[in-house]
Parts: sequence; C-alpha cells; structure tokens
Amino acid sequence: MATEPFARAIAEAEEIIRSAPHVRSEQDLAEGLDYLAGGIKAALHMTWAYDRDFPFFAASTGPYAKLGLDNPDTLYFHAYIRDDAEYVVTGRRGTTADLSFQVLDGDYSPARSPDSLTAFDDRDIEIAPDGSYELRFGPPGTGARSMPGPNRFTPGPNRFTLGTGAAMLIVREVFSDWEAERPGEIRIHRADTLGSAPPPPAVDRMARRYEVAAKMLLGRLRTFLAFPERHYLTLPVNTMTEPRPTPGGLATQYSSVGHYDLDDDQVMVVTVPAAGRDVAPYQGFQLGSMWYVSLDYINHQTSLTADQARHDPDGKIRYVIGERDPGLANWLERTGHRRGYLQIRWQRLTRPLGPGDGPEVEVMRFEDLPSRLPYHDRQRVGPGEWAARIAARQAAVARRMLG
Repeated sequence: MATEPFARAIAEAEEIIRSAPHVRSEQDLAEGLDYLAGGIKAALHMTWAYDRDFPFFAASTGPYAKLGLDNPDTLYFHAYIRDDAEYVVTGRRGTTADLSFQVLDGDYSPARSPDSLTAFDDRDIEIAPDGSYELRFGPPGTGARSMPGPNRFTPGPNRFTLGTGAAMLIVREVFSDWEAERPGEIRIHRADTLGSAPPPPAVDRMARRYEVAAKMLLGRLRTFLAFPERHYLTLPVNTMTEPRPTPGGLATQYSSVGHYDLDDDQVMVVTVPAAGRDVAPYQGFQLGSMWYVSLDYINHQTSLTADQARHDPDGKIRYVIGERDPGLANWLERTGHRRGYLQIRWQRLTRPLGPGDGPEVEVMRFEDLPSRLPYHDRQRVGPGEWAARIAARQAAVARRMLG
C-alpha cells in the first residue's frame, strides 16, 4: 500500500508524543496529540508542495498546524527551489510592519539548523509607487539549466544570487497592529517554466511522496522536541537572555528567550523598554508551550506586540505572566501551563541592540502586584474591556489567517 509508510510513521509519532519527558498531565498529552494532528497536516501539505520546477508559496505554519514556537504576529510562507534555476517573485506590498525574505540551504533536523544563505527585508528592494515589486533569484555564472546560451545572472536591484545548496525561500509578513494592518500579495514561478505544465502524477511518484511525508513527520517532531533542549532549557529558569541576533534567522531580527516555571499564586513581571518605531517597527512578546509552539493566541491574550501593549509613562512595557487574572492590560495568560517558553522579538532593526534594550525579570506573589508593580493603577482593565480585547483578537486572526 502506498500509504503504509505514512501510517507507520503516525503510530511511531504518537509513541514519541506519549513518551515526551514533559508530559505530566492529561492536558499535556491532549495538547501533544493536537500538536501531532497539526504535524500530520503539515507533513502532507509540505510534501505535496515540493515542486522546484513549478513552485508555489505554501503556508509554513498557522493556528492549526503549529511549529517551532511560531510567532502569532507572522504569516509564514515558503517555496522549494533549486540552486541552478532562476525564479521570479512578484507581489504587492501590504501595510504590515515588516516583510522579509530568506533563502535556506535545507530544512531543520535534530542535529542541525539550516544555514541562511541570503536574508533581507523590503528596505533592500525597489517597490513601485503602487506597492508592486518583482524579485529575481538565480545562480551565479553561466550554463545554468534555466538560462541556456550565454545569459549570465548578475546581482543588482531586485536581483539576488542563489548560493550553493539553496533549497527553500521563506517569506515572513509581520503584523504589529492586528486590526489596522493588511497583508500584501505574493507569487513565485520558475523563469523558464511559466506557460507550461508539469507532467501528470504517476503512482510511483505518489508512493514516494508518502514515504517522504513519513520521514518529514518524524524528523520535524524529533527536531523541535530537541531544539528547545539546546537553546532554552539550558538557561536558568525564570530568566531571559539579553537581546541577541536570532540563530539562523534574519539579519535584521534580534530575540530574547527564556523558560518559566510558576505556581498559580506566582506571577512573572517582564519589564522591557519600548524600542520605538525608529529602532524596531516590530517588537513582540509571546508565550509557548513545552511542545515548542505558541499558546492559543486567538481566544486568549498569550502574546502582545508593542502596538497592542499598554506602555508606562517611563517608556517601558511591563508584562505580567500568570495563571490568575490580575485585571491588568498587559496580562499574558498561562492558560494552565505551569511551564513554558518566553520569547521577545525585535524586527526590521535600524541598529544593534544591547543589554539596556533587553528585559528585566522578577517573580513575585500574585497578592504583591498592586504594591510592587509600577503604574499598577494605569494598567487596570475591567471585564468588559478584556472581553473586547479578546473579541478583537478573534476577529483579527480570522481576517488574516485561514485554517
């Protein structure tokens, strides 16, 4: 049976989920099985999107297929490419805080992260007054199969050289104001196949795809269970790092990371300077589960951008992370997760960040918040305002993300 390898992989993946070291409750297991469902969906989706000759942009992750501490503020797209062909990307710039492009030399594995061969944002490209743009990615030199004859692909405005091993083009469209900002448009095609058609599917090719999907499902599951072990859990609990360039990420992105472990009568207060749009048009904070995915950001306030957060008069943002409702605007809900991950991202930076730009962390008793949290009274929100906040999140996600 063509589907047999994938069926075996699903059963093996469930065993990996059930035996994960952080599974300590029914909620942990239920979320793991939900995470597995998203992984199954993603493995099939990405495998069937693997067409380097007739590529298209596919959604890399979303609210129902999460992966790799996905950012609630970001639309992720990817297309598979080859390093000896020329590709054309056309689109129209939306009004989002950031639009960035990255070429990787492969996918993540349990042993390594892919290298970033090219990374830039839309400040490095020419965009027409109507918001439209065209980018070309191609191999250096002559003799590429996609460019017969003496043609040479040369870098220039909106032209980028594909490095050896280039395998995937990733696009990130990042929202800071969920309600006001609108996404753009984007398409991709291989330069020498536009106007032609791929061959019809063959049985052996479909069988091979099920085998690839099986390997992808298990590989991605093992990778992103191991990834936080290396990059997060070695840090002291209830702390966050100084801002630093994101490993394997965009050249214009810094991040601060950590992990928490809190009792229900404790809160963590994370204080960070508001960067300002002249430094970082996008600044966002999110919580993640031990499955290394975002918490429910649709129906709960588990993330906040600088536009969504309430700023204090001293120019700082103070986030309150806890299980109990403190009645504060910047409460980030743990949603029953005693343990989890923390991440702040700054994107589209105009300068490097230093320790003074990063967070300070303090854990205190829930009852001590009114006396110890600066500007506590200015942060107060009532039940009606909180319900309106959640309703706005639900509407904004429904508008920009599909299932």
